[in-house]
Order: sequence, then C-alpha cells, then structure tokens
Amino acid sequence: MGLLEGRRILVTGVLTPSSIAAAIAAAVQAEGGTVVLTGFGRGRSLTERTARRLDPVPQVLELDVTRAEDLDALGPALLAGGERLDGIVHAIAYAPPDALGAGFLETPWTSVATAIQVSTYSLQALARACLPLMVAAGGSIVTLDFDASVAWPLYDWMGVAKAGLEAVVRYLARDLGPHRIRVNAIAAGPLVTMAAKGIPGFDALPERWAIQAPLGWAARDPEPVALTAVALLSDYLPATTGEIIHVDGGYHALGSPPTPAA
Repeated sequence: MGLLEGRRILVTGVLTPSSIAAAIAAAVQAEGGTVVLTGFGRGRSLTERTARRLDPVPQVLELDVTRAEDLDALGPALLAGGERLDGIVHAIAYAPPDALGAGFLETPWTSVATAIQVSTYSLQALARACLPLMVAAGGSIVTLDFDASVAWPLYDWMGVAKAGLEAVVRYLARDLGPHRIRVNAIAAGPLVTMAAKGIPGFDALPERWAIQAPLGWAARDPEPVALTAVALLSDYLPATTGEIIHVDGGYHALGSPPTPAA
C-alpha cells in the first residue's frame, strides 16, 4: 500500500512536464493518491496537456488565485468530485519583469502588489477556500519556497514575496493546527523549469549550487522535491508544521564561497 493510498490531493502550478508540481503530482499517484489539478486562462491548455501524461488522467479545475470568483467556486467543484480533500500543494508564484533584476529601488507598488498577491497571499486564499473539505479529517498543505533568509542577486521582490510566504506558513500552521492540518514549505534548490527561465541570472545558479552543495545538485531532477512533498503529505511527519524544509543538497548549510577577483 502506498503512503497516500486513498488520499485526495489538490496540486496547483502544473504547466509543462518539467514543472516541479508535475513531478509532485506523478509522485502522489505513484504512492496511491488521487490528484486534482488546477489551471486557468491560456495556460490551462498546457496543464491539460501535461495531465494527459499522468495515469490516471486527473481532473483539471479552473483556478486563478487572483479571482475571488474562482476561489469561491473551488470548494463546490472539489466537493462535486468527492467529499474530502486530504492535501494541497501550493506551487504558485509570479512577479512582473520589473520586480526582478537590478531595479529593486525603482519597482512600482503595482508590480510589488502583484508579486505579493500571487506568490504570498494566495497560500492563505487557497487554504481558506479548501478548509471546509479538510476540517473533518485534517490533512497537509505544502508550498514551494526558495530560501528567503538571505538577499539573492536579482531575485528582488520575489525574494520579499518568498519571505512573506514563509511567514504565512507559520501563521497558517498556528491557525489550522487545531483542525489537524499541517502547513509546511519546501525550500528547493534551483530547478530548471519554465518559471525559472523568467528569473534574470538564473542560469548561473545551478552550476554554483552543484559545486557548493555537499550532496551535489541536479538542476533537472525534481524528484527529491517531489518525494519530500509526498512525505509531508503523508502521515510520516505527523508533528511537523510551520517548518521550512530545505531540499537543496545542503547548500543552505554552508557559507557562500568568495567571488573570484576579475
């Protein structure tokens, strides 16, 4: 019997087969779980195409986390497919181009607000929308993070959004704990995905990571993150909540090496 046998897991953020969320969805199915995906707008066709690679092919629900109408409709749509929800994977993040790069001091509030709403506030919004289906039996919420304890080159307001996301994890863990719902984040190392290509300077990170991480790092292998998500969604970590779990080959545990002189 798999770790997630009989569990129903909502997975957001699946676009292409290379996305981290797609790897998590496949790992959930491999452990016996039932997957429900979300997509929206023009990107939904990509989600549906990737869904057809999974076996069985999961249902895809419409969800734009910035639209109150979609959030209000999510619970009833999930209820129509089953009476409970055992877990949520929040793999949603976006910052406008002018919120990334070298213009931190010039970024307008409108762009910052978009980054915060999509990448940070959406975790609370998604948890609130799904709460009625989880209160009876409890469950687990997992979000994807990128270590926000330091300022990364060019990550700018997305780094601020991720720092806020880590705080949201802790506050949700506080408020949802009485319902036996655990909330944790996975701080993954840099993985090559469609979303990562939109981050200026990203190409330099995997090489640096592979050199410094004690366990090494394969930037095209999302399986370590997917397996960690499965563990968090299962009953194997029943007393772990409000935590930031690093899946980065150990990179975070070491100080950054000095930059060679030009």
